[in-house]
Amino acid sequence: MTRSIIRVTLIMAVLLVAVLINITYIQVFKADDYRTAAGNSRAILEEYSRERGPILVGREQVAKSVETGGELRYERDYPQGPMYAPATGFYSQVYGATGIEKAENPVLSGTDDRLLFDRLRQLLTGQNPQGGAVTLTLDGNAQSAAFSGLGGRNGAVAALDPKTGAILALASSPSFDPNQLSSHNSKQITSYYNQLTSDPNQPLLNRPLVATNPPGSTFKIVTTAAALQSGEFTPDSIVPCPASYRLPGTSVSIKNAGGEAYGNISLTEALVVSCNTAFAWLANQLGDDALRAQSEAFGFGTSFDVPMPAAAGRYPENPDAAQTAITGYGQGDVQATALNMAQATAAIGNGGLTMSPFLVKEISSPDLKVLDTTSPKAFNQAMSAANASAETEMMVRVVQSGTGTAAQIPGVQVAGKTGTAETTEGAANTTWFVSFAPADDPTIAVAVVLEESGGGGGSQAAPIARSVMQAYLGQ
Repeated sequence: MTRSIIRVTLIMAVLLVAVLINITYIQVFKADDYRTAAGNSRAILEEYSRERGPILVGREQVAKSVETGGELRYERDYPQGPMYAPATGFYSQVYGATGIEKAENPVLSGTDDRLLFDRLRQLLTGQNPQGGAVTLTLDGNAQSAAFSGLGGRNGAVAALDPKTGAILALASSPSFDPNQLSSHNSKQITSYYNQLTSDPNQPLLNRPLVATNPPGSTFKIVTTAAALQSGEFTPDSIVPCPASYRLPGTSVSIKNAGGEAYGNISLTEALVVSCNTAFAWLANQLGDDALRAQSEAFGFGTSFDVPMPAAAGRYPENPDAAQTAITGYGQGDVQATALNMAQATAAIGNGGLTMSPFLVKEISSPDLKVLDTTSPKAFNQAMSAANASAETEMMVRVVQSGTGTAAQIPGVQVAGKTGTAETTEGAANTTWFVSFAPADDPTIAVAVVLEESGGGGGSQAAPIARSVMQAYLGQ
């Protein structure tokens, strides 16, 4: 009998210890997970009882909280929802948060340490809790032109300030309406979300930041930079531009887009007419190591937090001579986002200095007192100032008399490069255009990509880039 009592006592003690360990685990280690779980109605009620801070572009609220008069006191509102969706993201009681709503949630919800005194003041004065404000670097005019220019076609626009890396436009198409994901009707939210996720055009995809495509001939600006940096080539160096070029080690020959043959021409002229065979030959002369180093100096291979994570542009791993040749004119396994190409283009306009991109300009208290400002950060000196100046002149020629004439702006000198990339067999070409202006002292660099749009970058993408530059420059 005594032995049985001891056994039961030991079992009860073990169970008690297990309960204490479980309680400690839940309250200490898992508290945040349970508190923020989607099904925690108490957390949801508390969260929606506070006025979430606004997201601003200039003085315009592109995301704000409005009173509902219901149990969930505040609801998120996006006055120009689809246009700014790649930046703001959405704030949903069902699917959580994305974009700046997620990346800057501590500020917007008012829990950030920089808002401690504001929380104390609100508590002592009996004011309702209120979040801080996040001001973006976006320019309203440039963003509007970018979104309108895409016109619902699958594609993206990214624009940067070359001197700072500040993102001036971030447009994605097709887009979505964040209002329909941030309402208080869970059935409608779920229905709309399912509609978006089943759409083959992927409207939830943040194309300018994460959608990668072969950059086509826009990558020739990287190959040109590598050539100039090698010290073996200048803008006047003579390069071959035959109608076809046999890829080393194969029986395959690549051709120019229209089958043209220009003979021996200058490197500048090869860029102006966008000669594939010249840049395939040039890539083999430079070699894989030089092209890889140059692309990485422009930001390829690095994922930047803007503060949302952006995909890293990809340079092929261990390419052979044939693959290196194809990479030289932007085909094969080289991949880039609109942000990648905007960053590389901006670096050329910025004296060869690549800047890290960023989207948040300022963090402010609820009364809009500035608490923190983002400082520009240099990433890498991708090329010498002298070579950047030389390449700028080459890109000016592209717009003046080459494939990029559709990007011309009266009274403003524009530097640019077209791109037309083949993707999967049977699919239409993906078209690109990259540019910066004014060429001698640029304040904006733009990259436009249209997925499977057909045609060429000069006719399809260049007019969009021109409209974005004009809108920003006030032309």
